Amino acid sequence: MPDIDRILAAAPVIPVLVIDRVDDGVAIAEALVAGGLPAIEITLRTPAALDAIRAISAVPGAIVGAGTVLDPGQLDAALEAGAEFLVSPGLTEPLGQAAKAAGAAFLPGVSNASEVMRALDLGFSRLKFFPAEAAGGLPALRALSAVFGAVRFCPTGGITPQNAQDWLDLQAVACVGGSWLAPKGEPVDRDAILHRARAAASLRAG
Repeated sequence: MPDIDRILAAAPVIPVLVIDRVDDGVAIAEALVAGGLPAIEITLRTPAALDAIRAISAVPGAIVGAGTVLDPGQLDAALEAGAEFLVSPGLTEPLGQAAKAAGAAFLPGVSNASEVMRALDLGFSRLKFFPAEAAGGLPALRALSAVFGAVRFCPTGGITPQNAQDWLDLQAVACVGGSWLAPKGEPVDRDAILHRARAAASLRAG
């Protein structure tokens, strides 16, 4: 399993997908990989999510992860389905310990200094800053990164094509997570997704 640093360095943007149909997930993943975004997060928010992870694992070049992982049971199910990395909106001790026991590439979520300290206590220094805009936006993350110099962040939540580069310009930001590449509810348009992916892949992390 790749370590979390390799996944965060794979591209400046990790697409965050909510998949209702497995076939749609595969088509989206193929377009994203072709556009230069190999690391793809499938959120565990739909009944199709685990099957989508299994199917996308077979897409050449794809590094498929599971998002919205809330407890050790979901962590185990995602790993069994083939997830190469795991993302959670927050962090509990049982979830953190389960991730460590599994040797998983894990990106837990934090939104303030106390949560960053808890993550560090559990051994995690690569963190999802979530919900990025609602949790204070760029000023909040600048303040956190000034205190926690060894931590690298993946801001997610409210990231758009218009503000993604502003986030990536922060030295503490390894990459960003974004749902704009293939928004939920939109018909799958491979050409449009490919175009968005290429634009996102051209961004540069600070």
